[in-house]
Amino acid sequence: MFPYIFAAVSTAVLLFSPGAVKPSEEVEGITLPEALPVIETAEAVETHEVWVTAYSSTPEETDDTPFVTASNTETRDGIVAANFLPFGTRIRIPEHFGDKVFTVEDRMHRRKTNFVDVWMPTKRDAVHFGISYTKIEVLERGHEIIAAK
Repeated sequence: MFPYIFAAVSTAVLLFSPGAVKPSEEVEGITLPEALPVIETAEAVETHEVWVTAYSSTPEETDDTPFVTASNTETRDGIVAANFLPFGTRIRIPEHFGDKVFTVEDRMHRRKTNFVDVWMPTKRDAVHFGISYTKIEVLERGHEIIAAK
């Protein structure tokens, strides 16, 4: 298992290098597959200045299904709630999380029109995060899906 992971890491490094290898060429005894995915740094397609808060899966912060998002997925790291972006939209919040990418899979109360709410594993984490007004970067817009909960 480890040689495979090492090969994947080595391949990713080589793809960023000038004169990167092409698929089906050998690199230190490893043949790259024909369908090698292109690795790119995602560029923002748009930015927004919004209020960023955090929430957790506690009944007082959610509805009666605290571990199920509005898009009918389970809450987990990397999920955000936002009312002004479609489900599946991928964003970054560089001031707080650097290059980490989040996906919009939840909604907030309808009065929260200029907010992004980051899911946290505990209420303590969410309270500690607090609130800030900052820039978010939209990497890819999702498509609105209506999911029954």
